[in-house]
Amino acid sequence: MRILIVESDAALARIWRRHLERQGAEVSVTQSEAEAVAALDGASVDIIVLDLVLDGGGAFAVADVARYRHPAARVIFVTNTTFFSDGSIFHYIPNACAFLPTATPPEDLAAVIDHYSVGQ
Repeated sequence: MRILIVESDAALARIWRRHLERQGAEVSVTQSEAEAVAALDGASVDIIVLDLVLDGGGAFAVADVARYRHPAARVIFVTNTTFFSDGSIFHYIPNACAFLPTATPPEDLAAVIDHYSVGQ
């Protein structure tokens, strides 16, 4: 399974990456919209873990590019805000499959990724 993590907090991304790699996933990490778009241009991706509030750019742009370049890829949004806590993100972003707090333990994030990667 190929996972792209798009997270501005490098320490948090590192924790997630290490946990997912221990479970056998191939993981790439980017910290901005530009880096994520470049990564989506070159490699195949099954799951994208995408921070809703990126320091360098917009998460919606990344999700749009992913939908165009990798239509089967699922997006798991993470956030430390209450934006879209009503679930409306699923209305705006068709490839969104989950919406989690950034404080979600790595093992729970891995379980959600595993759930949505079935058949990938």
